[in-house]
Amino acid sequence: MSQLLTGVPASPGIAIAKAYRLEAEESIPQQRKVDDPAAEQQRLRSAVDAAKADIDRIRETTLERLGPQKAEIFEAHLFLLDDPDLIDTTLDQIESDGVNAEYALYEVASSIIEALQSMDNEMLRERAADVKDITGRVISKLEGREHSALSELSAETILIAKDLTPSDTAQLNLEFVRGFVTEIGSRTSHSAIMARSLELAAVVGTGADASAIRTGDMIILDATAGQVIVNPSDEQLREYTTRKAEYEEYKTRMRSYVDRPSVTADGVEVELASNIGGIDDLEKVLANGADGIGLFRTEFLYMGRSSFPSEEEQYSVYKHVLEKMNGKRVVIRTLDIGGDKELPYLQLPKEMNPFLGQRAIRLCLDKEDLFRTQLRALLRASMHGKLAIMFPMIAVLGELREAKRILAEERAKLEQEGTKVSDTLEVGIMIEIPAAAIAADVLAKEVDFFSIGTNDLIQYTMAADRMNESVAYLYQPHHPSILRLVQLVIQAANRHGKWAGMCGEMAGDSAAIPLLLGLGLYEFSMSASSVLPARELISRLSREEWAGLAEQAIGMSTQQEVLDFVNQQLRSEA
Repeated sequence: MSQLLTGVPASPGIAIAKAYRLEAEESIPQQRKVDDPAAEQQRLRSAVDAAKADIDRIRETTLERLGPQKAEIFEAHLFLLDDPDLIDTTLDQIESDGVNAEYALYEVASSIIEALQSMDNEMLRERAADVKDITGRVISKLEGREHSALSELSAETILIAKDLTPSDTAQLNLEFVRGFVTEIGSRTSHSAIMARSLELAAVVGTGADASAIRTGDMIILDATAGQVIVNPSDEQLREYTTRKAEYEEYKTRMRSYVDRPSVTADGVEVELASNIGGIDDLEKVLANGADGIGLFRTEFLYMGRSSFPSEEEQYSVYKHVLEKMNGKRVVIRTLDIGGDKELPYLQLPKEMNPFLGQRAIRLCLDKEDLFRTQLRALLRASMHGKLAIMFPMIAVLGELREAKRILAEERAKLEQEGTKVSDTLEVGIMIEIPAAAIAADVLAKEVDFFSIGTNDLIQYTMAADRMNESVAYLYQPHHPSILRLVQLVIQAANRHGKWAGMCGEMAGDSAAIPLLLGLGLYEFSMSASSVLPARELISRLSREEWAGLAEQAIGMSTQQEVLDFVNQQLRSEA
């Protein structure tokens, strides 16, 4: 009898193959006393060197297969093996307690892993997997065991594991591995990120139910829906064999849109850009033929570390992104910390309602030194491409003017120092507060562009936290009230000769795209994987026709009415 498991769709695709269960290799070393701590310390150093050699080989393989951004994961692993908190502390424990190296390393690593896993920040929690990966490799060397043999698989396989480490994922033999399922993990874990780069179907976070899957069980992995069917029926196998063929055909058809312009059926050109969190995302942006970057979330430069990034470090990253985009517009959002994004080292006071508190531009205007450092880095980088600077969470005109004043001061200082700044630099704001949307006509006079951040705009308009299951039904991007606010913003921009874009999830929503097109949106910024489906959809739509249809939708009463109307129109056009 078949069994259905559900999890997080980490990397899309459909795969059908037999399961191979990757048993956890972790062993808990036994404590034993040693007579010669110095010799034991040397044994640890030798094991660390051997592990470094392994990781360096994996890094070279990853560099060749996936490029420099993904190989940086293993640069970080090599860095961890030089970390005094890990290695020096272990050496000290060997000497002070007179214990064996593997036991001392396990104890020290366990403390670090426990501390990381207890943090509120998801990215920091996931770094615990990196510490576990590299220390597991060193302990394997100390115990004389092979760390992993995933590269030696010789039959079509879907891997089943509690978790996969980055080095596990990097060594997968793609000739045979069709996908993987893990009990834990998220879309932002290293293994999920690498699976998307490898275009390998992956479902993570299925929970303990996946522990019942055994090597040899037949598996259908529907990673587009986050579903795993264990020991499917003949009928299910036939159905998913057809679905798999259709999905592969769909992917091939989408690839034909990579080099095509983003143009509607009636000849209107729009811009399909991508949202990114760092340089690791650039490869996919370029591979999907995005017209630019509509949102670079710079807060990820500040997270997962113990201190603020320097001006030079930020400049290097911004320069790299601008150069890689080769003249295409790159919208970089200034620091947006607060709400659900915290920096432990900033030590902000706890707030009753952080989503309505000191976050984003409010924080930057309060912490001017922090803000000025980022603006200097951005201004210096502006000479290396087509840069647009975007201020988040502007509520009133005074905030915009204050941010622009500080930007102008830093520009003047740089120019006095002899540093060139681009003359074509654009400055805009993110519209994510209803007050800003309603006052867009006033704000439009003092910006070059708007980018509508629908994720927050919707929850602020509906007064409903989108992460709260009890009120999640109120998160309605297609509700007429949201469409009216979007229309206000676009119309204000157009009246003042400015461009209006959208960088929230709504921009890549196939049911929203026709309406946004009809309302006159110029730039749509979305995940890189959504660009080609959006381009194909837009190529079939007439802006003139959807301008009238969008007006009809705005006059409706409920989100469901709007969705039914849009879907009916799309079916009639198919």
